[in-house]
Amino acid sequence: MKNWSKAKLALAMLLIASLVVLSGCGSQAQTAKPSRDYILIGRVNPTTGPLASFGAGTPFVEEKAIEAINKEGGIYIAEYGKKLPVKLVVVDSESNPTKAAEAANKLIVQDKVDILTAAHTPDTVNPVSAAAERYKIPCITVDSADWVNGGGPHAWAFHAFWAVPSMLETQIDMWDMLSSNKKVGFLYGTDPDGVVMSKTMKEKVEARGYTVVDPGRFPSDIKDFTSIINQFKQENVDIVVGVMTPPDFSTALRQMHQQGYVPKVLTMAKAILFPADVAALGDDLGMGLTSEIWWSPKFPYKSSLTGQTAAELGKMWSDSFKAQAPASVGYKHASVEIVIDVLKRAQSLDKEKIRQAIKETNLDTIIGHIQFNDQNFAETMVVGGQWVKGKEWPWELNIITNKKAPAVPLSPEKIFYLPGTTQ
Repeated sequence: MKNWSKAKLALAMLLIASLVVLSGCGSQAQTAKPSRDYILIGRVNPTTGPLASFGAGTPFVEEKAIEAINKEGGIYIAEYGKKLPVKLVVVDSESNPTKAAEAANKLIVQDKVDILTAAHTPDTVNPVSAAAERYKIPCITVDSADWVNGGGPHAWAFHAFWAVPSMLETQIDMWDMLSSNKKVGFLYGTDPDGVVMSKTMKEKVEARGYTVVDPGRFPSDIKDFTSIINQFKQENVDIVVGVMTPPDFSTALRQMHQQGYVPKVLTMAKAILFPADVAALGDDLGMGLTSEIWWSPKFPYKSSLTGQTAAELGKMWSDSFKAQAPASVGYKHASVEIVIDVLKRAQSLDKEKIRQAIKETNLDTIIGHIQFNDQNFAETMVVGGQWVKGKEWPWELNIITNKKAPAVPLSPEKIFYLPGTTQ
């Protein structure tokens, strides 16, 4: 019995010693310096696939922005007691939501990034935001119209872009500038953008005295728009609006012309944001098409990181790529501005401290002012534009309405009907 008591005592002492050791390890883990000597930003980007025009320029734009902070020695991190340089790792989403989720998981689990970023449409942004929520890692995204509806509420993911209602109202503002029968034909697909925008647009146009002609949602990669075009013809539709990928829109537009239907106004989100996509339509079919403009070198903002104006950032792109700067350039740069500002204020790689710093963001950037609301959303400006044959570039986008962003200067040219309209 005595030996048994001694054995129990020895076991108890061993257990206590183990707990002390474990407690010490836990305390040490909380205060020890991280193992890396740099800050790692993870980026999910549609480098290939149907959204590749959005992804073009990554990582060039982001790395140019990061160079500015690294020239100063990086960002001060309290755990190290010194500045750390910033590095970027980019993974291709292949323009696919499943691949975007896999890319985010890789960055979080394998690369162990300190903060996650993503850009360009719900197909990229929503899966990445979901991964950030699942793993409780700070995440900043830009350029997705459906983010607020993309799986919230959000605790760890934050987003900056224009709001769908504001963009749709900007489209209607353009139509109001021309005479029409106010019949609006819908070209919205089954993708997240199409579902959300079609519902909101119906409410908006009817409230402003327009009539909706809606053939219903269609799947991506549809090859034959004949039934939709015939419905627009039969119902005498003057205005066509939608949101499509560049390949799908090219198919629809060519079939409209082939079948003898050209509306007075054609406003298309996403598909004709970039000059290369407009040029790819061929046969000058881009002339007079209208779309949203979320950023251009004409915007009156400057970078908080480099001091570059929008015009200077646009010139940097043009000098490097021998092409005009697309809207995505401003958002790529701004996403780095926001991340760097957050990390400078957090002075830590602790995930909770970074999240708190994101919440407190109050920053003027190359795309305008960024301040997140209680839904972790920062609304940015949007104006309306029309594509024309350019003087400096083959295709240029005139700014024709700025009701949502009066600080953005209008182009001197006025909106006009599509050439060859059959309406």
